[in-house]
Amino acid sequence: MPQLPAPAYPAEVLTRLEADAKEVIARYPGSRSALLPLLHLVQSEEGYVSRTGMAFCADQLGLTTAEVTAVATFYTMYRRRPSGEYQVGVCTNTLCAVMGGDAIFDRLKDHLGVGNDETTEDGKVTLEHIECNAACDFAPVVMVNWEFFDNQTPESATRLVDDLIAGRTVEPTRGAPLCTYKETARILAGFPDERPGAVEASGGAGAASLVGLKLAKGEGGPHARVVGQRGEAPGDAQPQKGAEHLSSHDAPQQTSASDPDNPAGPAAEEGE
Repeated sequence: MPQLPAPAYPAEVLTRLEADAKEVIARYPGSRSALLPLLHLVQSEEGYVSRTGMAFCADQLGLTTAEVTAVATFYTMYRRRPSGEYQVGVCTNTLCAVMGGDAIFDRLKDHLGVGNDETTEDGKVTLEHIECNAACDFAPVVMVNWEFFDNQTPESATRLVDDLIAGRTVEPTRGAPLCTYKETARILAGFPDERPGAVEASGGAGAASLVGLKLAKGEGGPHARVVGQRGEAPGDAQPQKGAEHLSSHDAPQQTSASDPDNPAGPAAEEGE
């Protein structure tokens, strides 16, 4: 059945959103470039991108609703239906899955009584599987409103969602303090996070993410080795004093340290 036109926002909401939209659009030389933050803006109002929100974006930017819909349905960060106060995303991509992400996701589905992209009856938690949280060195990873909870287990993830539902204070492993999904959407729209200390708490990369950089700089201790630049002949990169374990970049190696009972020689061409 054809849908009726989307209902308009109440007058006071429309006035407030128009002022915010004007500020967002002014940041860009071409107004169309403001579509992504405007979608976050309307999501901060309703907790998802409704037909009303898409019509608002279209009106502000001089686009058709079809053009706005094409963008809103492409990016998974834009919710298409009412969402919970906390968006719990469990990474189920390769490394997190191997490290336990699938087990975490299955446990949370059973514990919360919801499936993928579904919300608990109290409106607190929306559960979603994520195809990468970009934090493989902390696998398995769970994100709540895009804040990191690293090295999770089924048990710790269960405690996490229980604390969220109960209203207890939950602190991410790293990054800014947790806020609601609507508050997160407003920050993603480009408006400042005005909570005291929130910006300072954001920090940088975690320690595990910086290991490779430290090794490359020779800061990894007596057993570190700096791998040669791409294109150098194997062995051009000189190990630091006391180095014993060569990088896999320096293949071939005669044995596998991880499986000494099954030594692996240099790779041979087929038929050799």
